[in-house]
Amino acid sequence: MTLTGHSLIAGQAVAGSGKTAFGVNPATNERLDPAYSLITEEQLTTATSAAAAAYPSFSTLEPGTHAAFLDAIADNIEAIGEELIIRAGQETGLPAARLQGERARTTGQLRLFASVVRQGDFRGVRIDPALPDRTPLPRADIRQRQIPLGPVAVFGASNFPLAFSTAGGDTASALAAGCPVVFKAHNAHPGTGELVGQAVVKAVRDFGLHPGVFSLVYGPGASIGQALVADPHIKAVGFTGSQSAGIALMRTAAARREPIPVYAEMSSLNPVFVFQGALKGPADRIDALAAQYVTAVTGSSGQLCTSPGLLFAPEGEAGDKLAAAVARAVSGCAGQTMLTEGIAGSWHAGTRALGSADGVELLGQGTDGTAENAPAPAIFGTRVKDFVANHLLHEEIFGAASLVVRYGSTDELLQAAARMEGQLTASLQLTEEDYPTAAPLVPVLEQKVGRIIVNGWPTGVEVGHAMVHGGPFPATSDSRTTSVGTLAINRFLRPVAYQNLPQELLPAPLQDENAWGLNRRIDGTSVPASSLAGS
Repeated sequence: MTLTGHSLIAGQAVAGSGKTAFGVNPATNERLDPAYSLITEEQLTTATSAAAAAYPSFSTLEPGTHAAFLDAIADNIEAIGEELIIRAGQETGLPAARLQGERARTTGQLRLFASVVRQGDFRGVRIDPALPDRTPLPRADIRQRQIPLGPVAVFGASNFPLAFSTAGGDTASALAAGCPVVFKAHNAHPGTGELVGQAVVKAVRDFGLHPGVFSLVYGPGASIGQALVADPHIKAVGFTGSQSAGIALMRTAAARREPIPVYAEMSSLNPVFVFQGALKGPADRIDALAAQYVTAVTGSSGQLCTSPGLLFAPEGEAGDKLAAAVARAVSGCAGQTMLTEGIAGSWHAGTRALGSADGVELLGQGTDGTAENAPAPAIFGTRVKDFVANHLLHEEIFGAASLVVRYGSTDELLQAAARMEGQLTASLQLTEEDYPTAAPLVPVLEQKVGRIIVNGWPTGVEVGHAMVHGGPFPATSDSRTTSVGTLAINRFLRPVAYQNLPQELLPAPLQDENAWGLNRRIDGTSVPASSLAGS
């Protein structure tokens, strides 16, 4: 596929009127062609206006066509072939195997949402039939469904150039809900974004949909990003990135004449709690646990939103052995290329600050990688009292760095957990003998995280129906939602009730004939699609 270096606005390649930007290979710091022209705020309105124009037809698309459209996007992405993997590797420094897995996740979640559209329960149809003879007052016929919010602004994530980018989870769930998408490409991987954007545009064209269903825009992150969120045509925002950028978008959205929701996934330390029982048993058990932890910390150079930035280990001989094993394991690790020179610089600043904090020591460190921007992984150590007292120790370092916190009692563990901010995950390493000790921690963690894991590691987020990838602030801006899994579609829907409307005016999902074959809740009772509407 030919890279144009331009935004894709309502099906057309549009040259920006602003400055230009290039992708950069972080392993060499070499510039990648082509130059990408950046649009101005005036040009942005073309994309948002087209999205608003596309909403009436796209939001009411028949389920079969709607689902087939999502499947077609997945097919088109796969049809790009190795060109996509090569370009993404050049722009991010991520290895081919990781990117191939990410491509599979991207297409898999598109097809998963296609199945959600076909099944139709997300439409939330509820029907309370009229009760004209009810006393003392009759009841009107009231019907409810979930409708799409409207055009959605989606921001590409730096660390997932496919699965959280152009056709990633936010885009897939918004399109599945029936919302047109204006996608703000991440300037760190512009070519990857355009290749996938072309695949989406082709599906829009092939299905004869309004071209405003999808636009991809390139522009300065601060100005165009803020303008996109402020645009009155935009009705919701999906974002994955830094806490500072997410909060800036939230403030802009809240200050609008019509405030809109921002679903931002931001920072998380993903604490791991190790109990005494997990350190007993075979002689190599501690070494295995340490190796698993270090692998979770250093995978993808630590640039995962679920990378464990904290590990709580008990004081005493077993905990000492675990800390020593962690130091040995990390000392054998070489740095991997980080996504950008700027991200690598932030990692250096963060580790310097953590290493110089009172009560913190360097437990172990690997070696620098051979490529550019590949700093040596580092793991630090401290005690609970210092962790509780110093908020600096609660700040995320994006990259291969983590902090081992030693605790002396269950009360100290509960105190540390209570002081933590909101997180995406918390993991418990334990055996059956630890259940009584761990039991008081679970209700505390329920108030702090979106996913609790036992004898596993937080990296590797399954895309399915039960997954929650969210959590209390600052992990996300709205703890009621998830950005991964089929429940993500709910972010872009709202309920509407229809009272006493004649059949001819009711939307198709609410009509008695149930032409879309939906499961519905009638007078409070679930009625499968195969049943008669009034039964």
